[in-house]
Amino acid sequence: MVDSNRADSLSGLTEGEAQEFHRFYMQGFLIFTAIAVVAHILVWMWRPWIPGPDGYAQSMIDGVKVAATSLVNLV
Repeated sequence: MVDSNRADSLSGLTEGEAQEFHRFYMQGFLIFTAIAVVAHILVWMWRPWIPGPDGYAQSMIDGVKVAATSLVNLV
C-alpha cells in the first residue's frame, strides 16, 4: 500500500522526514561554514592575500627580524 503523503512528494519523503533531513543538512552546513571561516581567518593572519606595499618578501623579512630579535633577547 502506498502512503498518500509519499505519493504527493517529489523526493518520496514525508513532511516530517523532509524537515528532519533539512535540519541535519543545515546543521552540517553551518558547522562546515564555521570551520571554513576560522580556517580562512587563521590563514589570513599567517599570510594575508593582499600583500603590503613592498610585497610578500618585505613582510617575510620583517617577520624574520622580529623572530631573531626575540630569540637574541631570550639568550
